[in-house]
Amino acid sequence: MKCKLTLIGLLMAITVTAQEENQFTIDAQLRPRGEINHGSIYPRKTDEGLALFANERARLSLGYIRDRLEVKLSAQHAGVWGQDAMNTTNGRVSMNEAWAKLDFGKGFFAQVGRQQLSFDDERILGTGDWNVAGNWHDALRLGYDRNLMKAHAVISLNQNGENIRGHYYASGAMPYKALALLWWHLDSGVIPFGVSLMGMNLTYEGGARGKSTMQHMQTFGTHLTYAPNSLDFAASFYVQTGKNQYGYKVSAFMGSFRAGVTLNPYWQLRAGYDYLSGNDGRNTNQHAFDPLYGTHHKFYGAMDYFTGSVNCGLQDITCGVTTNLSRRFSLGLDYHGLLCAEKIGNRDKMLGHELDLQASWTMMPDAVVTAGYSRMFGTETMDAFKGGNHKERQDWLWLQLNVSTRLFSTKWK
Repeated sequence: MKCKLTLIGLLMAITVTAQEENQFTIDAQLRPRGEINHGSIYPRKTDEGLALFANERARLSLGYIRDRLEVKLSAQHAGVWGQDAMNTTNGRVSMNEAWAKLDFGKGFFAQVGRQQLSFDDERILGTGDWNVAGNWHDALRLGYDRNLMKAHAVISLNQNGENIRGHYYASGAMPYKALALLWWHLDSGVIPFGVSLMGMNLTYEGGARGKSTMQHMQTFGTHLTYAPNSLDFAASFYVQTGKNQYGYKVSAFMGSFRAGVTLNPYWQLRAGYDYLSGNDGRNTNQHAFDPLYGTHHKFYGAMDYFTGSVNCGLQDITCGVTTNLSRRFSLGLDYHGLLCAEKIGNRDKMLGHELDLQASWTMMPDAVVTAGYSRMFGTETMDAFKGGNHKERQDWLWLQLNVSTRLFSTKWK
């Protein structure tokens, strides 16, 4: 009798498992982008010629979901046309994502492996999707995500290899040796208001093998959103303390405020102000705020002059407009007034003025063409901090095709 009951129980368990719904997907992305670089990233010097190139991302992603298990594998080839020989065997392929997510029920989960860390508006940690390769981290994420509240804890430890003696990682491929992060988010549920809190510790290793030293830098902050009706407001504030990777004591902060309004289906307006503290030159402490591993391309001008900490700090006064000329075509224009946060010597604080024009055309549901033109009007202060010659024309033109489609999807029990 016991054997029969055991057999029935096993059959019931197998039946239940077989009835769990399984989903398998295959997604592909092909994103070539051509650029005429005549002064982006850093100012062009006198008589320095333009650069013309095309980069490309080819990404293939496999996804599997079953009950409380989710797995994603995403391989990509990212590079520049002509970078590899016609018949190369160097295999320029990497894993952009390779993780498994275990759902423990009632909102609790664990996600382990190579993954993208994206929090809030991606000011501190983001996917960096504009970059042809994007950002990823090898990490363990423990979290709670249910109803109106989310709470995540992330831990990452990087090594050069399977070191069986020591743990030296002063010149590793990743920009940090270890990362520990706590992030909490709550939506009101009554009004369109959300609040996030984040605390992150980064560990850097310096010195020589056997005589290395550890530096720890902390970043704490909050991100607030409020979106009533056609309005959209966002504010962020972060502080940094501890020691950076060069061993300097850090005492820095940043603040940001953004506002937007949708006038009608055809017009949207936006404005904002960012302040990143800088060094005043009066001591050796580091007062320049480091935006770390965020998606910088979306904040301080499309020409990407300010993707890291700036010695004199940074103020960004921005405004913009987007018009939807049709259901498939939009046009946007943004202005950035860029200034130092600290006055150093007799230099004027004004760094320059940037104009960014971007057009987007949805050719078909899976294919979008975007194009942009940016122009920087720099100053002598810009030359002092970024190099180049502000009297030379500084501009940048690009054209991109993004084909992103689901090749295959199936469900079964």
